Formats: sequence, structure tokens, C-alpha cells
Amino acid sequence: MFRSSRPLWVALTLLASLLAAPPALAAAEPLTITDFESDGVPTGVYAWGNDAASTPALTVEPGADRPDAPATNRVLKSVYNVSQWGGWSHDLPATQDWSPYEGFSFWVNGTGSGQRIFFELKDGGGPASSELFESSFTDDTAGWRKVVVPFSSFTRRTDYQPGGAPTDGELDLVAIWGYAMRLPATSGTLTWDEFQIYGTAPPRPVRLSTDKPVYPVNERGEAEIAVTVTTADGAPLPADLAVDYKTGTGTATPGGDYTAAQGTLRFPAGTASGSAKTFTVRTLRDGQDEVAETIPVELSGTGTRPPAESPVIVINAHGLPYLNAHKPVKERVADLLGRMTLDEKIGQMTQAERGALAKQSDIAAYRLGSLLSGGGSTPPRNTPAAWADMIDVFQLQTRQTRLQVPLIYGVDAVHGHNNVVGATIFPHNIGMGATRDPGLVERAGEITAKEVKATGIPWNFSPCLCVARDDRWGREYESFGEDPALVTRMATVIDGLQDHGVLATAKHYVGDGGTAYGSSTTGDYTIDQGVTKVSRQELEAVHLAPFAEAVKRGVATVMPSFSSVDSGAGPLKMHAHAELINGTLKGRLGFKGFVISDWQAIDQIPGDYPGDVRTSINAGLDMIMVPYAYPQFTSTLKAEVEAGRVPVARVDDAVARILTQKFRLGLFERPYADRSRIGDVGSAAHRAVARTAAAKSQVLLKNDGGLLPLRRDAKVYVAGSNADDLGNQSGGWTITWQGSPGPITEGTTILRGIRSRAASVTYSRDASAGLAGHDVGVVVVGETPYAEGQGDVGRAGRTLDLSAADQAAVAKVCGAMKCVVLVVSGRPMRLGDLSGVEAVVASWLPGTEGDGVADPLFGARPYTGRLPFTWFRSVAQVPINVGDASYDPLFPYGWGLRTDRARDRLDAAQQELAGGDRRSKDAAAELLLALGARYWNADGSVGDARTVLGRLATAASLLEQSASDSYAVDDAVVSVARDVAQRAGRRPDLQASADHELAAGNLRKAVDLLTRSIA
Repeated sequence: MFRSSRPLWVALTLLASLLAAPPALAAAEPLTITDFESDGVPTGVYAWGNDAASTPALTVEPGADRPDAPATNRVLKSVYNVSQWGGWSHDLPATQDWSPYEGFSFWVNGTGSGQRIFFELKDGGGPASSELFESSFTDDTAGWRKVVVPFSSFTRRTDYQPGGAPTDGELDLVAIWGYAMRLPATSGTLTWDEFQIYGTAPPRPVRLSTDKPVYPVNERGEAEIAVTVTTADGAPLPADLAVDYKTGTGTATPGGDYTAAQGTLRFPAGTASGSAKTFTVRTLRDGQDEVAETIPVELSGTGTRPPAESPVIVINAHGLPYLNAHKPVKERVADLLGRMTLDEKIGQMTQAERGALAKQSDIAAYRLGSLLSGGGSTPPRNTPAAWADMIDVFQLQTRQTRLQVPLIYGVDAVHGHNNVVGATIFPHNIGMGATRDPGLVERAGEITAKEVKATGIPWNFSPCLCVARDDRWGREYESFGEDPALVTRMATVIDGLQDHGVLATAKHYVGDGGTAYGSSTTGDYTIDQGVTKVSRQELEAVHLAPFAEAVKRGVATVMPSFSSVDSGAGPLKMHAHAELINGTLKGRLGFKGFVISDWQAIDQIPGDYPGDVRTSINAGLDMIMVPYAYPQFTSTLKAEVEAGRVPVARVDDAVARILTQKFRLGLFERPYADRSRIGDVGSAAHRAVARTAAAKSQVLLKNDGGLLPLRRDAKVYVAGSNADDLGNQSGGWTITWQGSPGPITEGTTILRGIRSRAASVTYSRDASAGLAGHDVGVVVVGETPYAEGQGDVGRAGRTLDLSAADQAAVAKVCGAMKCVVLVVSGRPMRLGDLSGVEAVVASWLPGTEGDGVADPLFGARPYTGRLPFTWFRSVAQVPINVGDASYDPLFPYGWGLRTDRARDRLDAAQQELAGGDRRSKDAAAELLLALGARYWNADGSVGDARTVLGRLATAASLLEQSASDSYAVDDAVVSVARDVAQRAGRRPDLQASADHELAAGNLRKAVDLLTRSIA
């Protein structure tokens, strides 16, 4: 709501004229942006915090005691008890141009607490992706005071920037989205009133910019610098403008390394805003092999504002051994490491978030080795080309360091290049585990690598090789399954990534999937980042096994878990666990890559910050994801090394590991994005593979009366919260960290997929449309997106139950017609009474290709998926896992009804094995006997189970001795025995154990267990 000292209509008129007028309009008087004269909290004003308890309570109350306030005045009262972070914001309904004004002011009724209170402006970008600029005041007065802050006092916030925020580092003020008040981490009460912009801004100068921040050039080369002039209002220049340029003092020597340049670029009156002129600087050859040298360029002119950071010409390093691509990597690493200062080495060990950079030249100033985009941290234009542009600019900054060590940029592409709008989004790992197809998982890794690399990114913080053991964990969907044998099988994704030029990261080492419910101490999380309380034997057998496989496959990086491990001696944070990192990972397993910390994770190590740095580095971490505190980290690590508390040898080992990967990637020769394949991002060919993955991830749990597949001529009634929601079906880690409902990217919803298959479809989200006249109902229910501990059961009321609306839709539709329920979720959900439901499908989080969900629903592909997690019968059973002594689930691990013919499957396997080695041929002969027509029913199912399963057991023994069989054909052979066992419906413990044995390579044992289950 808006108010000024004049009547309200005057203020609104002034605001309208301000927004409509050119930006250069002089401000006449203070303009009230927010007052609190309404009965409730104004629209757009809201509180937030790290948890519910830290979210302030906001109320509007009488406030006539404020100086100069009318008797009817009302104010905003904030009562807070903040544990980590909390505050309140006002998001404006549309951007406002504050550039004609001098500053920002407001009234606050303080308590004299002495606390420093920060507040920030949201500049440019979008409502949730603005660049944040902050200022502060001290609560040193008991009672009302007016805080008045010129815009020139605001500085860019360096501890946090939202994803997609601009990174120009300048408070432009022409598109303000609102402001926020950040309350201190304590308890108290503050009251607020009359937020205004005031005064008249000084005349805005013509902005000078260059086409690049850094100009790398070889000896005897030329750097052409284009200088652009931009007026504040976008109008042509009102008068002649002279822009002076000259080369300044850097590390290069004028006359020896380059020819000094000086001159004037003249722009006549009437020149269009955005016009550019160029000048050239020539470099010389001095005949020496040397490091890079810099030539700063100074720009000036009356009535102009030069670039915030002066452009720099760089004469590239040349002739040094580490630059020779023909030398072995080990020699190049040794040569480069021997030239580096301690500061340069520490820089390589530092990873900052892209949005945290106070200025882009900090990349060079701190010699940063790496940048990352956290979840949702995107360029303002979230396109593949914009990503490549952004990363190339970051990479340019490294050119002005003397050794020109390139950045390695990292991103969480955990189910495709999931931060990028329009990229191919695969099912989350829980769905990929359900496919039981390591080859498909490898192919998904390949496509992810190609799309990631096309945008200039050579490093992926994936895969998650966690073995999730509790459905209440908010990260369960990041896991391939509850069985270490299955997760180990799916480590093929590492090959898909690394064979196509992108480093993989095995995470989260080790035990993050085994944390005990209630053990987390992170905010209001209940299980994520908690304590894994297991014996060392169980830790090795369950949680370590997939990482051992990753090391065998040559994984380049490993990320420790936020969690702690307690094997009897008390919990120890994994980021401090020297025995498991140095001893087991790097020692016994022989890991040769580098260890990267998780997001700000070393801060969770008990003790002070120097202790956190010292402990983590000495424990074996090689690079630290700070992500905002890069100045503090670099200075702290330097002090620890100089004091002898972190050995120089440990630093050298860390840096050598990092440099080795950079050389292997070819970053020294090709630091910039290869845009030749940028058109493949989100291509039809890539989406076709994601569609296949979605289809193969579908797990048919129940199919009474053979309802599925549906007839294409059926009249279909579709309902449920997740039927027509691309964001919900994609889950967390999609475009943003937490994900969100709605059309957040490009793709096909499940409803659209159904419409493409069925001749007649009625859709009603809440099943309020008429039900009569339909043949079958499809109710698509499940979860809304979340990520990490935000999805923990028990946090903020989250449960494993379907929402009341989804339950009502199921009851209404399935009570009126035959129906199938599709469960779109990141874990098993409580399903309740299924007696009135003919078919149930676990659809998991299938990604953007909803057609893949519809394909098996209508028989275009068969249902082949199997449960990667046990589906509990009641929540009281959780955690429940394969191998438990007491095991009575609703559906066991490995369950999955099929809609293809078992005999056809076995016939295809027999034919493939017949062309293999001797043992495969022998197995094929056994299968040929098992395929005798008299042993099978007309529908292709097994008729004589005793004979067929006996032949399968013999074949399985032979296949264990074969060197030419594939996991796919082994799986097909065992699947026939599983069909028989599932039809019998007895001994779920044996069925689950059989699927574990199959993944572990014990085919005969798998068949024997399935045979026993029907006895």
C-alpha cells in the first residue's frame, strides 16, 4: 500500500507519473512505498526464516506514538526468535524506477539491543532472482528513530545471491522489485513504519563499457577494444562526448612487451545510446618464455562513468613446459606446481558460488580454482547460450593471472542438465534404479554430459551413490535404491559422464543414506545430515561398496556427506573423518582424483573456523566449496599453513590432484565453451532417450483383471494433482534447488502424454467434472517437489500420506469406475486400502517426458520396472529394507508385474546366448529345453513351473561361469522365475533377496530363492 504526507490519491498520481516518465525526471518529494494503514499485513509483505520457529510473526497494530504520526497511524510489528536466519520482505507488484531518488528511509521502533540489522534492495532480474544490495543500521536506540540511507551506501551482498540474479554488481535502481529486512539471530521485537524513497539523485552519467573485461593476446598480436557509451535514459547523446583511453601500469613493460597507447574516441551529439568505437593495442615479442603479463586500460571522460573494473589486456603465458600439451600430465603438473606461490595453490583449493563474487575480477585476485552454480543459480536469461556466455566470461578472468590456470566450473546436473530451461530432464535416480538397466543409466549420463559440456561446464556433482535405507529421508529419490548391489550396478553413469568429457562426482561419501531418524541437528531437518549409526562391517558392506566401484571406474572427484558416522566411538562429521577419507578412500581404495567438500559443509565441524579449515584439509579434502566465504577461507588456510598446522605437502598433494584433472580435461588448451553442440541441448533425440527411461522406470504394482494396458479407444477420465503438472512430475533439483509446481521448463505432462494415446479424455484435477460415461479412470497423485532435508518426514508437517485432495480424487473416481492410480513421488507412499483400485503404478519422478509414462499405460511399451525400494505396508514399518529379519511389506523390493510375455523374453535371451562363449551356449541349450511348448500356457506364461524353473536354475549356474553374457540377458532369464513367484504371492522376503542376489551377480541363488518362494 502506498502513502505520502499528502492524501493517498496524490501519492498514487505521483507514482504513476514517475513510472511513466523518463528515468531522468527529478524527484519532487519523498514517496512512500509501504505503510500499514490497512487492517492486515499488506499484500506482498511476508515473513520467512530457516524454519517455522525462526519465521517472525507479523501483525499490524496502532502506532500513534511514532513522532509526527497521525492519531490513526498503524505500524508493522515483527516478533522474532531467529536461530539461523529470518526476516520479512515486501515484494512489489511490479518493478519501480527509483533512480530519480537519492536514497531509502524508514522508521523503526527499536529496543537499544545493540544488534546490527541488515536490510536489502532487490534490483533488476525477476521477483525471486534480483541482485541484492545491502546496508545496515544498529539498534542502539530504545524507541522510534528514522533510518536514512543514501543509495550510494548500499553494497552488493556477498554472502548470498539468488539463482538467476544479474551479476553486473551495480545498483541500477531502474527496476526495483522490493526490499527485505534481515533480523538478527536472536529474539526480540521491532516495529516498522513508512518506508520511503527520498531526495533527488545527482545527474546520471553516460556509462562506459567494453565488449570484454579481459583481452588475451599472444606476443606480436593485437587487442582491439570496443568502448560502448550508454545513456541513463537510452536517449541519444545530447552533446559531443570525448572518451579518453590510455594503457596503464601492469606487469607488462611498455616498449618491451607492448607499444603504449593513448588517445581519444569522439562520439558526436546525437550518437545512439549503445554505440561503440574501437582502438587497438599492439604487443611485441621479447624472445623469452614467460608467464602472463597484464596491461590495464584506463577510460575517462567528462560526464561519464567508467567501467566498475578497468579492462585488462593480457599477454598470454608462453613457452613454459606445463603449457606443452604433448608432455605427460604428470610432468605438466610437476612443472606448474613448482612455479606456484602459496596464494596460488590455496586459490586452486577454493570453490566459490558464481553469485557470491563481490566482483568478477575476484576470480583473478584470489586465483580461484573453481566456481559453481548451486541449485537454481542461473544466468538471468536461463538459456544454454547464456550459460556458455556466463562461464566464458568467468574463464576470461583467469587469463589475467600470471599462470593462467583455468577454472573448473561445477553444477548439480543430477537428472539431466536440470538447472537449464529446455534441457533434457531424466527421471530421478529412484526411477533410473527401477529400470534395472545399467546401459540406459550410462546412456543418460552420456546425454547429460553432452548437454552440460555444450554450455561450457566440465564438472558434474553427480552421481549420488547413496544407499537410502529410510523412506523418511528427503533425499531418497536421489538414490538408485536400498540395495548396495543395485546402486553399484548403476555406477555405469560415471562412464557415461566421463567418457564424454565431464568429470563425475561420487557422492555423498559415505553413509548419507543410513542416517538415523531424529539424529539431524541441522535446523528442523529430522534425518538429513544426521548420524549413521552402524557397525564398521555394515558401513563397508552397505554404504561403502558403491564408492569402491566408483573408484574402480576411475571417478574423478568424490564429495563427502554432511552427515556423521558413528561406529561405536561417537559421531564424527564425514568432512573431518581422516580415517575414512585419507585412510580408506585415498589409501585402501586407491582413489587418485580429488575430494570436494559439500556446500559450506566444513562449517558444521565442531570448533572455530580455523579449526574447521585445518581439520578438513588434513582429513583429506582437496577443494572446499566455501561457497560465499572465499576471502575468509583463503586467508585462514594461508595462516594455518604458515603456522605449520597444515603441512605444505598436504597442500601440494591437493593441488596436484586438482591440476591433474584440469590437464586431463584439456582445459589449458580449450578453456571456453564448445558451442558446436549447443543445439543438442533438449534435442528430440535426447528427449527420446529420456522418454524411454521414463517408460522403463514405471513399476506396475497391481493389475487386477489385466486392466493394463488400457485400450486406446477407451473413454478415459483423468484426475489428480500430478496429472498435468510438469514441475511436480520432475521433482526437486529442477530449474531451482527445491523445484516447484507448474510449467517450469519445456516438456510433456502425463496428461498430455495420455491425450496423445487415448481417443477420448476428460480431465478434472479434483474429479469435480461428471463421472458418468467413462470406461476407465486414471488418477495421478503423489508429492510436490522438495530437495534435501526440506523433504524430511516430520519437518513442517510432511508425511508419507497422500494429500487429502488426492485421497478424495482416488475415492471418487475409483468408486465410480475401474481405475488405475499412478503415484508420482520421490519415495514409497502410504496407499491405504487398495481393494477398490484395479491397478497401481509407481511412476516415481519421471522428468519432463510424460509420454514415457503414457507409453506402457496404453501398451506402446510393456511394464518392466521393478521396485528399487521396499514399499511399506504401514508407516510403522519404516525403515524396512531387503534382508531385514522381519519383512512383511505391501510390495517387496524387486517387485514389478510385467505386461510382456515371459516366453518371448526367454526366447530372445536364448537366441542371444547361443552366439556367446561355451558356457553361454550351454546355457542357451538349457533354455531351449525350457522353451518346450508343453511347459507354457497359451498367454506366454509358465505352465509347468517345476520343469521351467529347474532348467532356469541350471542355465543360471552356467551363466555365472560365462564371460560373454550381459547383465540384461541374465536379468531376462531370472525375470521368468520372478513372474512365477509374483503370481504365487508368497514369501516376499525370498523374492526381495532374490533381486539382491541377481544384482550381486549370483544368478543361481536368485533362481533358487524364487523357486523356494513358491514351494
